[in-house]
Amino acid sequence: MLGVTDLPTYLAGLVLIILLPGPNSLYVLSVAARRGTRAGYVAASGVWCGDTVLMTLSAAGVASLLQANALLFGIVKYAGAGYLTWLAVGMLRAAWSMWRSRGERAAEAPGGAAAGVAAERPFRRAFLISLFNPKAILFFVAFFVQFVDPAYQYPALSFVVLGGLAQAASVLYLTLLILAGTHLAAAFRRRRRLSATATSAAGALFLGFAVKLSLSSTA
Repeated sequence: MLGVTDLPTYLAGLVLIILLPGPNSLYVLSVAARRGTRAGYVAASGVWCGDTVLMTLSAAGVASLLQANALLFGIVKYAGAGYLTWLAVGMLRAAWSMWRSRGERAAEAPGGAAAGVAAERPFRRAFLISLFNPKAILFFVAFFVQFVDPAYQYPALSFVVLGGLAQAASVLYLTLLILAGTHLAAAFRRRRRLSATATSAAGALFLGFAVKLSLSSTA
């Protein structure tokens, strides 16, 4: 179909890949839990745009260039690890502030949530989290190529089909995370200790993602 081979296998692999936890999904869940449904979708839109850029670069052969050029791969890799570390430090600082004020009753002024979203800029953060991931670029090219018929006349169309299916799966998955996050939001607003614990865990996970990325290789 449109140059795509073994579609059932691709879909099965896609489901497993989407369900693997990563900084993208964790950040969307975190935003939805702290800021609500609207902000969650703003962050999710950043992920979808970042993934689209990665898929386009992969189809254009940029991923192969990164794989062949160790210096270029290292620059992108450490830039991504540095950004994840910066986000992790911000989360841990926010968690520390929550721990210090956990005895106080949460009371947010009208419009405070909207101001917080504007200050955080979830779209930009999610976009950069998704974009600064060289392993994802290498994965996209390695995974997609297996399901593109080399004899098909329009290989770009095959990549569009595969990418569209990947984005559809991502939309469904992130929507579920956003809905789950909004259910957690009320509990976080009532219990500062729970919110502080969750934010600390998210910060620690982002540090783990940064370390894992910095230790990754093109091999």
